[in-house]
Amino acid sequence: MRSPVITRQGRTTSAMRKSRALKPALKVGAVLASLALVATGCGNKAQAPGEGGDYPKGPVTVTAPAEPGSGWDTTARALVEALQKEDIVSTPLPVQNRPGGTGCSWITSMMQQEKGKDDQIAVTSLASQTMKARGLCEYGPQDTTLIATLYVEDFMVVTPKGGDFSNIDDLVKALKDDPQKVTVAAAGDDTLPFALFAKEAGVDPGDINFVNYDGGGEQTTAMLNGDAKVAIAGMSEFRSVLESGDIEPLVTFAEEPLAAPFDSVPTAKDSGYDVTLGNWRGVFGPAEMPQQAVDYWAKALEDVSKSATWKDTLKKNQWSEEFSTGDDAQKYVEEAAATVEEGVKETDLGNSK
Repeated sequence: MRSPVITRQGRTTSAMRKSRALKPALKVGAVLASLALVATGCGNKAQAPGEGGDYPKGPVTVTAPAEPGSGWDTTARALVEALQKEDIVSTPLPVQNRPGGTGCSWITSMMQQEKGKDDQIAVTSLASQTMKARGLCEYGPQDTTLIATLYVEDFMVVTPKGGDFSNIDDLVKALKDDPQKVTVAAAGDDTLPFALFAKEAGVDPGDINFVNYDGGGEQTTAMLNGDAKVAIAGMSEFRSVLESGDIEPLVTFAEEPLAAPFDSVPTAKDSGYDVTLGNWRGVFGPAEMPQQAVDYWAKALEDVSKSATWKDTLKKNQWSEEFSTGDDAQKYVEEAAATVEEGVKETDLGNSK
């Protein structure tokens, strides 16, 4: 399995990633993101969905804690579509958008107001870990009833067509000349990779003019309205607008070039800025979610991860599968959280931004 990690000076190779898990003590001059974990479902002995038991008794709401067009929204809707198309879950799965605080509002609700319930699940990701590490949210995925990790997506920096930058060199030059003039539309998780990239380019991350948005939809609008010079998010959040030609890619933090039609987008590493980063996404439930519900969803998500519909979704969005449940998933987010914390300290992002 793939294990994207922020790297510097070529210190982390693919072979090394396969041979060891990412350790919290690793310095994030080069760290982060997703660990390749085998989905063993430790601790889960779930009945197959629909085979006995009395759960679920009614609709289960699936929450994307951001605006439509965000990575969380895309994930939630694609997941529900696959679960229903593959007849894995027959109960209604309404999707709701609950933006606020880059996921903090809803994760707080799941830890407090929804505590103990079995009719709520939600999408989470590295964004919530970054928000907690920056002191902007009390909770992170590692604190929740984590059900599964699903996949990893590469970050991409984009700009409006005909804007100020035609390539990565233009962007770096502008950042060095006056970083405050380069407004960067970024959600909570997007700030860290861009800050590390800036540091690699010789720019103080604390000088970057980040403007916070909840997801790719809002970021795209900001660029097209002239409120942002560039934006950074997962590639799929910009996919439709990239294909329409309204915005253009500048650089990706992928380990290797993306697949067509984005295979010509330069990677930061190949451009001389040795930072790679992938954003993991997964599913969690409310605090103290009944074990029967946890087991049910772990099994349902395992089943959908093997389905043709979900595999097609991964391919279309260039998402790399990273499925795990149970103890493996918990270990994954705890170790990823530790490396995020180190990255935040290194770039001095803190809660002042």
